[in-house]
Amino acid sequence: MKMKKLLFIAALIISSSTLFAQQYVTKTGHIKFFSEMPAENIEAHNRQVNSALNITTAEFAFRVLIKSFEFEKSLMQEHFNENYLESDKYPNATFKGKVMNISDIDCKTNGKYDAVVSGDLSIHGVTNKITEKGTFTVKDGEISGFSVFHVELADYQINIPKMVASKISPIIEITVDVLLKEYKK
Repeated sequence: MKMKKLLFIAALIISSSTLFAQQYVTKTGHIKFFSEMPAENIEAHNRQVNSALNITTAEFAFRVLIKSFEFEKSLMQEHFNENYLESDKYPNATFKGKVMNISDIDCKTNGKYDAVVSGDLSIHGVTNKITEKGTFTVKDGEISGFSVFHVELADYQINIPKMVASKISPIIEITVDVLLKEYKK
C-alpha cells in the first residue's frame, strides 16, 4: 500500500511540474535576413514573430508568417513571396527545439547567458535539424533571445534562377531577436 501511495505522489509531482511550467512568449519578435553580394545587398525584416520558451522543459519555438517580411523595394518582396519562398503554398517558417544548456541559464537573475539551441527548422516545406549558438539576456523578469546564423538556400529547396543568381547569395544570414515576457494565465 505504501508503494502505491509513493508512486501516486511521484506521478502527481511529475505531472504538476508541467502544469506550473514557466512559459515566456512574444508575438512581436524580430527576424531579419540578409544577403550580401557585390551587385546588391538584400535585407528584409519581420516584426510579427511568435515565439515561446518553456524554462521548465527547455522547449523553444518560433513561427514566422513569410508574407510579413518587409523589403526596401516592393518588387523584391513580390519576387520573394511568389518566386522563391512560394508563400501561398508555404505560409510559415517554424522552429521547434530545445535549449540544450537550459541549466546554465538562470532565468531569475539578471545577466547575459550563452545558449545552444537545437531542433527542427522548417522553411519552404523542408525541415532540417540545426544546432545554433545565441544568447539569452535576463533583465527584470524578461528574457531576450538573440542569435545570428546562416541558412543555405539549397538545403530548403529554394531555387534561384540563373538570371538573378549573381544578385542573391546562396547562403543567407538570419538574425533572430525576441523579447519574451512571462505568460500569465
